[in-house]
Amino acid sequence: MLEQTLYFHRQRPGAALLPLLKPTPLARLGLLLRRHRRIILSVQWAIVVVYAALVIAPAFLPLPQAGAHIWDNLRLFAQFCFWGLWWPGVMIATVSLGRVWCGLFCPEGAISEWVSHYGRGKPVPVWLKWSGWPFVAFVATTVYGQLVSVYEYPQAALLVLGGSTVAAVGIGLLYGREKRIWCRYLCPASGVFAVLAKIAPLHYKVDRAAWDRPDAPVEPLNCAPLVDVRRMTSASECHACGRCAGQREAVALSARSPFAEILSAESPARTTDALTLIYGVLGVATAAFQWTVSPWFLRAKLAVADWLVEREFFALLDNDAPWWLLTHYPEASDQFTWLDGALILAYLLIGGFLLGSLLLAGPTIAARLLKNGRSSWQRFALALTPLGAASVILGLSMLTVSHLKAEHFWLGWLPYFRAGLLGAGCLGSLWLALSLVRRRAGGRLRSLGAVAAMLLPIGTMAAVWSLVFFVW
Repeated sequence: MLEQTLYFHRQRPGAALLPLLKPTPLARLGLLLRRHRRIILSVQWAIVVVYAALVIAPAFLPLPQAGAHIWDNLRLFAQFCFWGLWWPGVMIATVSLGRVWCGLFCPEGAISEWVSHYGRGKPVPVWLKWSGWPFVAFVATTVYGQLVSVYEYPQAALLVLGGSTVAAVGIGLLYGREKRIWCRYLCPASGVFAVLAKIAPLHYKVDRAAWDRPDAPVEPLNCAPLVDVRRMTSASECHACGRCAGQREAVALSARSPFAEILSAESPARTTDALTLIYGVLGVATAAFQWTVSPWFLRAKLAVADWLVEREFFALLDNDAPWWLLTHYPEASDQFTWLDGALILAYLLIGGFLLGSLLLAGPTIAARLLKNGRSSWQRFALALTPLGAASVILGLSMLTVSHLKAEHFWLGWLPYFRAGLLGAGCLGSLWLALSLVRRRAGGRLRSLGAVAAMLLPIGTMAAVWSLVFFVW
């Protein structure tokens, strides 16, 4: 039986089998997921049905009446589910459990893989394999979502979420056979999930020596996200679906330190992951969360508007843009002018780039001071992953709080939660930075300089979120 022999090991081909330990509860869970694939598929299709209903139906309903609640109005209920529960929950799950959302629950992934059974099965073209697509898709989706107010209006949500699903189906019909090509190369959230999964305390551990045993049992394996399981040393690309659990008696769901992957020289520190964290999660996403409460944005808007009025140039002050380009809902008295759109675009892209560049200075300086190949700027940048996780959860929870405030929930605990989460992210990133510095033997002055350099991005993000929550 696979479960009975999972933790037997040969030190060399031909050596006697030596029992190391009994299967752990986590290893049993991984095997359970592999055995009960049909149940997982049933759950995925149930989520697809609910997802479709909550995305499509509210787009055709009128605005909520005064006094409506999330429990008696489908529009409000769908908004709360998607933006108040779903996205914060997915991020928390990714940080704590790995990419279980992708492998066990995601409706887009399930649909894309299913339609690929019946598609053309074409080979994936080289241009589609470019590692930067998830970052570009994340930034584009984030910016566009702010322009059309995706959090507030179900029509915009249908356009963004539904458009993503249609694209996933199209990619599934064109490329691959029983694979998740969309998830691997194009999904807007994939890059963020790949970064956050690096600090998940659960992962599928591969025993390379056991895998390479010539007498290891061979079973069919379909890794839908196209991961090279034999050489897998990172949780970034693994969808945690359990299909590889017990493969060749070498793969097991296991616990680890949340910081083990970033500190391990065997785990890759890719440039795309580092840039996604710095410019995407900590840069553009932070700007997207804060522009609506930023007095800087309001002052810039008023100053530019006054300048345009003085020169009698009113074209940018018109609000005649279509709803699918800029927010335009006259019945809700919510209409963006062309000036609003231009300033939002500038705030997110330019502001996100400037913030990201400031944050990147710390890892770059630290790596140059240490001059150690094991402590590259990419790895120092990934040391900010705990802070990135805290940042994105704090930002998404702002939407949750908005709904709870509207329902008059008691939120006296909120400042302590926010301060605690932000503090945990800062301390986690600082501990990783210190650990990376300690790995290098060298001058104390350079080491202190590297630590000081890493305090720059940590302190900057702490200041940004403190402004949002406790000053503005």
